[in-house]
Amino acid sequence: MSDTQPSLEPLEGDFTSILCVVAHPDDIEYGTAAAVHRWVGEGAHVSYFLLTRGEAGIDTMHPDEAAVVREAEERESARRVGVEVVEFGGFADGAIEYGVALRCAIARAIRRERPDLVVTGTWDERFAGGMVNQADHRAVGLATLDAVADAGNRWLHTGLADEGLEPWGGVKALAVAASGTPTHYVDVSGEHFEAAVHSLEAHAAYNDALPEEFPKPRALLQMILGGGGQAVGVEHAALFDVIRRG
Repeated sequence: MSDTQPSLEPLEGDFTSILCVVAHPDDIEYGTAAAVHRWVGEGAHVSYFLLTRGEAGIDTMHPDEAAVVREAEERESARRVGVEVVEFGGFADGAIEYGVALRCAIARAIRRERPDLVVTGTWDERFAGGMVNQADHRAVGLATLDAVADAGNRWLHTGLADEGLEPWGGVKALAVAASGTPTHYVDVSGEHFEAAVHSLEAHAAYNDALPEEFPKPRALLQMILGGGGQAVGVEHAALFDVIRRG
């Protein structure tokens, strides 16, 4: 256990339906996919909701082309950890703004999937480790926090009921990845770590366009998940700041 890391608890609960909400293709694959692989193996139904198709993410590829490529890569990366349901919200990459429209889109996904655990990314200005957190990530993380409550309120986003999506207040917890103040961990040692590497490698076009000095998938996940494991005394761990509800 690190001298500076507060004591973390295993993330436990009877989670049978899990929804991951992020801004871009590959956001889930930077560590969370290892936990997804474990949850799927334990029998949970996991679905993904991405607000954009990541169309502005490859400098050498026009957004129209990049959107198609990155959507396909995300679907393949999800398949590699056992996820079949991958939905996209249609927001513009790089231009997501926190607001009612964003909250409504995420509340729609929550009502549709009816999860008991929602997973998203941190809305802090910096990730754990100090790297500046991109604007889309911050907007989506904060909107997801609010949309979890919105989804159970009949008198918010009333058009969702007209779509046949009744309120859902069954979310037991929100798990926030990449937080500087994690409270819980998921042991993802062994096959779960290997599945996560395989999943991140599915983003071939995106990875190939990254600067040469950027760590390759295995090295990057070793930094993220190996560091998490060191903090809790296992080989690899995904860390989350868990907000319990009810």
